[in-house]
Amino acid sequence: MSRLPGNPVSLRTARTAADAAARLIRSGPRVRVQQLIDPHTDTTSRPVVGEWVTPIEPTAEDSAILYLHGGGYVACSPRTHRPITARLAVDCDLPVLVPRYRLAPEHPFPAALLDAVDAYRFLLGRGIPGSRIVVAGDSAGGHLAASTVGEICRTDLPAPAGVVLYSPWVDLTCELAGERDRQCRDPYVSVAAARLAGQMYVGKGDFEDPRLSLLTCPWTAAPPFFVQVGGGELLRAEAERLAEVLSAAGASCELQVWEGQMHVFQILNHVLPEARAAMLETARFVRAAIAASAVGGAA
Repeated sequence: MSRLPGNPVSLRTARTAADAAARLIRSGPRVRVQQLIDPHTDTTSRPVVGEWVTPIEPTAEDSAILYLHGGGYVACSPRTHRPITARLAVDCDLPVLVPRYRLAPEHPFPAALLDAVDAYRFLLGRGIPGSRIVVAGDSAGGHLAASTVGEICRTDLPAPAGVVLYSPWVDLTCELAGERDRQCRDPYVSVAAARLAGQMYVGKGDFEDPRLSLLTCPWTAAPPFFVQVGGGELLRAEAERLAEVLSAAGASCELQVWEGQMHVFQILNHVLPEARAAMLETARFVRAAIAASAVGGAA
C-alpha cells in the first residue's frame, strides 16, 4: 500500500496478485465461507454481492456483523480479509456478511457507500433488526463503515447496535496523516499513497461532503463506537481525533491504542498474540453492544 500504483493496468495487476496471495490463506476449520446469493428481483438497482463467513454451528440466527474490508477503496476483497472475518465469526459466534463493494477509480464515490448501505438493507430484509447488527471495517473499510452508519442515521434506517473500526482512515484529505508522518514513518502506508487513493475514490466529488468528511459529520445519534489503532502507525492521530469528535457529540467511543503495533495488525491474529488479544476485545464489545441495544429496544 505504500507503493500504490496509479496506472489502471498496474492497479488491476496488484489486485489480482493480492487475491492470488489470499488463496494461500485458509479460513480455518471452524468457519464456513459461502458466496452470497442475493435473490434480487429489482432490475433498477444492483444486487448485493459478496460472501458469508459463518461459524460451523452458529447459535445466533437473528444477529450479524457487516464487515467492510480495507484496501484504500482501490484494492483487496472479501477473500483477502478472511483472517479477520473468520476470527470475528468464531469469537462472536455470529455470521459475518462481507460485501464485494465496487472499487475506485472505475467506480468512484459514492459507489462503495451505496453498496455498503445496500448490504445493510439486505440484512434488514432478512429479518435481522438493526439493534442486532454491528457494522465493522478496517482502514478504508473503517472509513466506509463509519460513513455507512452516518448515512443510516441520515436516512432514518434502524440504527445498528455498534460500530467496530480497525485503524480507520478518517481524513481522506490526509492532512492529519501528513502531520503524523513527520513523527512516525509507517512502513505499511505512505502519505503519498493515501492521497492518491483518496483522490481516486473521491473523484469529482467534494472532500467536504458529509458522507466523506467524518470529522465534520453530526454524530449526535450515533451508536457506540469501538476503535483500535496501532501505536506506531500513520493513522493513529486520525483515530484519536475521531474519538474526540464522537465524544464531543455525546456518542460513546472506546478507543484502544495498541503500542508497538502496525496498521490493521488484527489480520495477523493467527501468529501475533497482541492481535489475538485485540480480537477478543472486539468480541467483548460486540456482545455487549448487541445486548445493550436489545435491552434498549425492548424498553
